[in-house]
Order: sequence, then C-alpha cells, then structure tokens
Amino acid sequence: MPGRFHLKAVAAACLFALALPARAGLFDDAEARARIEKLRTDVSAMQQTVDTASKNQLDFANQVEAIKAELAKLRGQLEVLANDVDTTQKRQKDFYVDLDTRLRKLEPVSAAPADAGLPSGEATGSKTALDENAAARDYELALGFVKAGRYRDAVTAFAAFNRNHAGSTRQPSAHFWQASSHFQLREFTKAADQYARVVASWPNDPKAPDAMLGQANAQFEAGDAKAANKTLEALVQQYPKSSAAQTGQQRLKKK
Repeated sequence: MPGRFHLKAVAAACLFALALPARAGLFDDAEARARIEKLRTDVSAMQQTVDTASKNQLDFANQVEAIKAELAKLRGQLEVLANDVDTTQKRQKDFYVDLDTRLRKLEPVSAAPADAGLPSGEATGSKTALDENAAARDYELALGFVKAGRYRDAVTAFAAFNRNHAGSTRQPSAHFWQASSHFQLREFTKAADQYARVVASWPNDPKAPDAMLGQANAQFEAGDAKAANKTLEALVQQYPKSSAAQTGQQRLKKK
C-alpha cells in the first residue's frame, strides 16, 4: 500500500507541474490581448486627434487664404478711391483757379502803393492806398488756402479779412470764397448764409449770380430742396443772361 500511495502522489505532483505552465500561458495570452486592444484604442484615439488637427489646419489655411483675398480686394478698392480723391481735388483746384481768374477780371483795380514823397494834402489818398494794399495782401493769403485745399484755414482767414477790411472792394469776393470754403467743409447752412449775404449786400456785383447758384447748391446739400428750387427760380429771374442762370435753368428742368 505505501508504495502504491507513493506512486499516486508522484503522479499527481507531475500532473500539477504540467498544468502550471499551461495555465500561465493562458493568463499571458489574455493580458497580451488586453494590451493589444488598449494599444488599438490609443492608436485610434491618436489617429482621430491627428485627423481633427489636420482638418482644423486645413480650415485655418482656407480662412487665411480668404482673408488674403479680401485684403487684396480692399487694397484695390483703396487705390481706386485714392485715385478718385486725387482726381476730384485736382478738378476742384482747377475749378477755383478758373473761377478766380474769371472773377478777377471783374474786380476793381487796387490803388497804387503810396509814395513817401507825396505832399501832406494827399495823406488821405495815401492811407486809402495803404489800406487797400493790406487788404489785397490778406485776400491773397486767404485765397491761397482755398487753392491749397486748406478750407478751414481759408474760412478763418476770410472771416478775419471781412472784419479788418470792411470797406474793401474785395469784400464780395471774400464772402464768396468764405462761403465756398464752408461748402467744401460740408457746413452747408453756413455756406448758404454767406452766399446769400453776397447777393443781399452786393446784388450788382459780378459774383452775385454765382453766389446765388452756390446758395442753391448749399441748400440742396443741406436737405432743403424746396428752398434750393426757389433760389434757382430767383436766379433765373434776376440774372437771366448769366451763365449761372443757364445752369440753374437746366437744373429746374430736371426736378
């Protein structure tokens, strides 16, 4: 019996020993599979992250290209506008130079400079000549601002001229150009008032028809079309032979 029992124990021990590696192998395969699945999950997540990042980069690149195209378009529009402004300013300058040349031909000639050797009895005439020379200097200074497009400086200079040279023969012109400067600054109500003053104070001055046309333009820009049309009708009636009246008549026909 003892020998038989001993053989059974040895056989059992051998079977147990043989079973251990098999069970350990099964355990190792399951762990490997779990690790493989985890790696697959991690790789899939990383791939999704990469795909998302790539898509975001593509969208960003498309947005950058769209912005570049819009900037190029805006630059083109800016160049066109800048060219339009330059052209408009040149036309305005040419207009003022032409109008000033035309109006100067109608202005009274300034008195000659005073001579230091004049007799004392001609002191009054000398003072008048000096005053008119000072007026001419200040007038040219103010008009230079208009030609240079410095309309705010022109308004200030012509306002000072009208205060300091109330009796000057250039006053109608000074008020006319002050009104024009207000108009360029889009101060249409002030422009209309100054133009109206030329017509009211110097109705026989050669500038009166142009001043009345300017008054109508200012009233129209200020949003008072009714007053503008009324001024144009008065222009055609009071100065029918003037070029300003012809322009006014054409505008009345279009209303």
